[in-house]
Amino acid sequence: MGAGIGRCCRSSGWTNWASTGRSAARAAGHRFGEAERLDAVVPQRHQVCELPATAVIVSEHRLHRVACRCCGSETRAELPPEVPRSAFGARLEAAVAVLSVRNRISRRDLADLTEELFGCPVSVGAIDAICQRVSAALAQPHRELHAAVKAAPVVNADETGWKQAGERRWPWGAVTPTLAAFLTTDSRGQDCARQLLGVDFQRRCVCDRWSGYTHLPLDQRALCWSHLVRDFRKLAARGGLASELGEATLTTCEHLFAAWHDYLAQKRDHSWLHAQIEPLERELRTLLERGQAEGDPKTTRLCRNLLKLWPALWSFAAADGVEPTNNAAEHGLRSTAIHRKPSLGNQSDQSARFVEPTLTNTHTCRLQQRSLFHYLADTLAATAHGDPPPSLLPTKA
Repeated sequence: MGAGIGRCCRSSGWTNWASTGRSAARAAGHRFGEAERLDAVVPQRHQVCELPATAVIVSEHRLHRVACRCCGSETRAELPPEVPRSAFGARLEAAVAVLSVRNRISRRDLADLTEELFGCPVSVGAIDAICQRVSAALAQPHRELHAAVKAAPVVNADETGWKQAGERRWPWGAVTPTLAAFLTTDSRGQDCARQLLGVDFQRRCVCDRWSGYTHLPLDQRALCWSHLVRDFRKLAARGGLASELGEATLTTCEHLFAAWHDYLAQKRDHSWLHAQIEPLERELRTLLERGQAEGDPKTTRLCRNLLKLWPALWSFAAADGVEPTNNAAEHGLRSTAIHRKPSLGNQSDQSARFVEPTLTNTHTCRLQQRSLFHYLADTLAATAHGDPPPSLLPTKA
């Protein structure tokens, strides 16, 4: 760092340090030198981030042809093993996949962006071919993650609506604290839930009260209290006894979530949580029994349903690792729900096969705080070289 040159505040009222450190003479004032620099004072920093003029580097490989002088047969040189067989490198294809999956950009808009931002013209058909290569490369990690999620002690599960060529489809999601797995099915029934969770699922599933999960025993289900809060709010808005019960049950929910957040924040043991929840459990049962006996038909139906599912309401207080809400699964499917409105779904089974593995690996990278771009680039590079893709399982990371 060269000496800054400027004028003293006594002569001009300001000090101007030259960024290059050159000793330029001034018409008036004191010329500062290196010896007058205040080393104890941290200099002000100003950083500027800029993109290079050309974001994509084009490498050309010329394969010469030769002919045998004896038989006249011709042959051509082969590409080195490390050179991709497609026209695009792993990092460019990873960037396209990230923009398509995580940022929900259409194929046509992606074709425009790759030329405008990267300086690389790519057709809409080439964009789709890149997406299919990414889907194929992620097939093995998708199967691996799905198997790991099925074996997890606690799984959050949820489903949402989708369209394929105008017909109804349902993306299903199963999420743990570090892993995720997603499937797209043509129905919303129990068979699809078994496909997601496994036919012999023996662990705990945090879910809503949808009938697709009723094949699970109550001691394996953990119902979402966020859904209950919405139901109790509707109850409170109806007036009469329903309103009274709704307000009382909402108060119970407030105390329940306060105890849960204190349990997490203070890192208390599970016996403390159980002691806090036990009086709330008795309080809610009294309210539901009254609603079942004295309420209007809607109130009676809700209260009867919750009393039938009673053990599943308190799974979070009975077992470690179980949460009182299904927010983890809903967050996993949120990007799908957002993408559904502008895209109107997909048009073919091929497009559907792209959604499952990419959504699985995208959300798993988010849960593990890993770079999706770098993971996709490494996966595509490994696939191009015939190597197994990197694993997202924590034991193999």
